[in-house]
Amino acid sequence: MADGIAAFSAEQWDACAGNDNPFVSHAFLSALEDSGSAVAHTGWQAVPIAIDDADGVPAAILPAYAKSHSQGEYVFDQGWADAWERAGRSYYPKLQIAVPFSPVPGPRLLLRDTTVAPALIAAAEAVVHQNDLSSAHATFIDPAQVPLFEAAGWLIRADRQFHWYNQNYVDFDGFLGALSSRKRKAIRKERAAAREGLQFLHLTGDAIREEHWDAFWRFYQDTGSRKWGRPYLKRSFFSLLGQRLGERVILMLALRDGAPIAGALNLLGSDTLYGRYWGSTEDVPFLHFELCYYQAIDVAIARGLNRVEAGAQGEHKLARGYLPTPTFSAHYIPDPNFRRAVADYLEQERLMVAENIELLEEEAPYKKDGG
Repeated sequence: MADGIAAFSAEQWDACAGNDNPFVSHAFLSALEDSGSAVAHTGWQAVPIAIDDADGVPAAILPAYAKSHSQGEYVFDQGWADAWERAGRSYYPKLQIAVPFSPVPGPRLLLRDTTVAPALIAAAEAVVHQNDLSSAHATFIDPAQVPLFEAAGWLIRADRQFHWYNQNYVDFDGFLGALSSRKRKAIRKERAAAREGLQFLHLTGDAIREEHWDAFWRFYQDTGSRKWGRPYLKRSFFSLLGQRLGERVILMLALRDGAPIAGALNLLGSDTLYGRYWGSTEDVPFLHFELCYYQAIDVAIARGLNRVEAGAQGEHKLARGYLPTPTFSAHYIPDPNFRRAVADYLEQERLMVAENIELLEEEAPYKKDGG
């Protein structure tokens, strides 16, 4: 285990992480650490696990954290923690393999050498045993990596999000043409209402100045205080994000008379636009949908991206063209009795999730059978 993301150079880390998903990049994770957002005193002590090659260069890395609580994960295990505590055991700290505060599917085994994957999972298990931890959890795993954890005997948990998929649409009207007439009309009305009297900016790279981050910080604080009691991220995180990853940031702002009243923060992947945070200081009907969903679709079509991932939860996204998509996590629980109880629970939960996805797909707003 290394002492934080800073123990690795950006070159070493990103050689393992690749360029597809910005959330596992050295720039993003080090910004969380250097800003004080994901550090020991906030319950996220970075303890990345690496396996070196023969030359002493990392061949594989796990973005791992010692967690003293279950906040900011979006895969809820508080019930497991309560059961463990009632049995007289300590559930925390636990080992969390994740991107803090980011329910974004992506690689959790960062592999420059893919053959090292089983050894990297075994290393995580060894950390659990050596430190007498209750468990290890890898959340929001890229579906392609799920079989690697499953082969190692980890328990697989399923959930779902809503993602928008680009079917080679030429423009937003092309997307609307794929919807039923009633849904098409509803979206047009929502966009018109949301945009009335407002101007919109899409900023990236050096165009994002500190005053823009100041405005977005106000929006983020308002949303964070209502959702979580207090925001997870520090103000300095956003400045560091702009400095280190600015070309992959799209900051969308809504302005009234030249002053920002709302904003949405997005990150660009190789084929995906990731919507992360949003907030507003003025209550405008449908503005959330406009900034977070519809303008994200505009950007994805214009840039030829395959999909938009707009964050966790939110069945209201379905009517806006975002489809239910399964997400996965993997859990290592050494205690056989606790593992058995969790495995039984997850089996039932997976059936419920699959049934829910099937029902939601039937309610999708797209035309049926070409009609």
